[in-house]
Amino acid sequence: MPVVKNAEAREIPWRPGYRNYVLAGEAEGVSVSSSLGILEKGAGAPLHFHEEVDEVIVVLDGTLDLRIGDQRFLVGKDQTISIPARTPHAFTVVSPEGARFIAFLPRQGAHLATRYLEGGPPAGAALK
Repeated sequence: MPVVKNAEAREIPWRPGYRNYVLAGEAEGVSVSSSLGILEKGAGAPLHFHEEVDEVIVVLDGTLDLRIGDQRFLVGKDQTISIPARTPHAFTVVSPEGARFIAFLPRQGAHLATRYLEGGPPAGAALK
């Protein structure tokens, strides 16, 4: 189906306090991956990098404490994060209300080429 109602998107188990919904992918007939993340304060992703793909994250609500390489940023609503392939990155939600963002990867299955430098893969990574 080429149109997905975001409120009805398929949820993939991810991490505690981190809900992940597929917005675009194989079921929609595209090779890209797009997901909606809805996170509670304190939730996030451990330090990792994607071997072969860039990642773009558009923050819709809330604030992330973002680490990209050796730099740290506070990234909030209406800001976009660009992360080149092979660049270590991590984030944690610091806003009391939590956060919502949309993430884009240019290829399906990109999560399989993800290397975790801290922690491990999310519960549903193989399902995405």
